Amino acid sequence: AKEVFGDTLNESRDPDRPPERYTSRYYLKFTFLEQAFDKLADAGFHMVACNSTGTCAFAHEQTDDRIWTSYTEYVFYRE
Repeated sequence: AKEVFGDTLNESRDPDRPPERYTSRYYLKFTFLEQAFDKLADAGFHMVACNSTGTCAFAHEQTDDRIWTSYTEYVFYRE
C-alpha cells in the first residue's frame, strides 16, 4: 500500500486494541474513490473482482447507524 499510495496513505493505530496487540489502520486522503483506482492502475494493478452488501433489510430491528451500513470490497491484482 505504501508503494502505491505514498503520502496519500494515512496510517494510524487501531484504537480498539490493547498496546500488546498492536494493529494498524490505513486511510486514504483522497476525496474520491476513483483517485485511488487511478493510482492503482498507474502502478500496474487491475481490478479482478468486487463484492458489495446492501443496506439492512430489517430496518425496524436495527438502530439508525445500522440501517445504512454497507460494505464494498474491491480486489486488485498485479502480475
